[in-house]
Amino acid sequence: MRASVVTAFDRPMEITERPVPEAGPGEILVRIEASGLCHTDIHAARGEWPVKPTPPFVPGHEGVGLVEKVGPGVTEHAVGDRVALPWLGWACGTCSYCVTGWETLCESQRNTGYSIDGAHAEYAVASARYAVRVPDGVDPFVAAPLTCAGVTTYKAVKVAGVRPGERVAIFGIGGLGHLAQQYAQIFGAETVAVDVTAEKLDLATSLGAAHTVDAATTDPVERITALGGVDVAIVLAASPRVIEQAHLSLRRGGRLVLVSLPADNAITLPVFETVLKGITVLGSIVGTRADLAEVFALHAAGRTRVVYETRKLDEINDAVDDVLAGRVAARLVLQP
Repeated sequence: MRASVVTAFDRPMEITERPVPEAGPGEILVRIEASGLCHTDIHAARGEWPVKPTPPFVPGHEGVGLVEKVGPGVTEHAVGDRVALPWLGWACGTCSYCVTGWETLCESQRNTGYSIDGAHAEYAVASARYAVRVPDGVDPFVAAPLTCAGVTTYKAVKVAGVRPGERVAIFGIGGLGHLAQQYAQIFGAETVAVDVTAEKLDLATSLGAAHTVDAATTDPVERITALGGVDVAIVLAASPRVIEQAHLSLRRGGRLVLVSLPADNAITLPVFETVLKGITVLGSIVGTRADLAEVFALHAAGRTRVVYETRKLDEINDAVDDVLAGRVAARLVLQP
């Protein structure tokens, strides 16, 4: 099979020929139809996080495809099923996090495209237990972005406890942000879209944003404060400055939800204002298998719209350049 392989952190990914992997006990072999390109894939390929993957490896944790073979003991899926391969590739299933609905916090977890080979390839092997069934009628190129961008932002909205009538600001409208906005609106919120690109703000308006803020020309704190502030600020832009602006945009009792991961791993937040205004700061990681099933169900019911562009697997390095340069409206999906 052909696969995009990270051979070293200081080199572009290579399209190489590899043997098709075998499905072992409890595993499935999936023929990949579509694989979303997430910013985490770029961090992985460049070794930018404190805990680094070990080259050579295949990135990709928004994989969608058809089950081609099942290993011994598999009962969760059958040949021909369409499944998604999310970031949470495996968890122990027995720790306190796993048994209380927080499997994404399992300290023994293995992550698709990071600690185990991922979906930027023609085939991938996955744990049958952690692959999630894609509903009939959901296009694989739509399902791929939902597998990470969707479930990550859906979980952020859930973690924030968004209630009908609240005002929610989304800082960063793109692959994640255009979905976060839709989920906040599904929960009944009035949304404020903040970005530095006019095209992305136009997208936000087309998706129902009540307000847009062009942070390239307007101070977002002043603009949002003039609206009366927001109850929730969800930060998807990987900039400490944006996180600080989001904090200052909150009303009393507001919730700041951190999703993005700035490279320098540090932010500055005012303690007095946080305490006196009763601000809550929340970290939100990707959702669980149950969350992803809900994300797919919402899309199957016609509640969300996924904006994406397709590229060939061979074009992955150019695709990375386009993502980093901000030339992509929302999500890129690779076709093997």
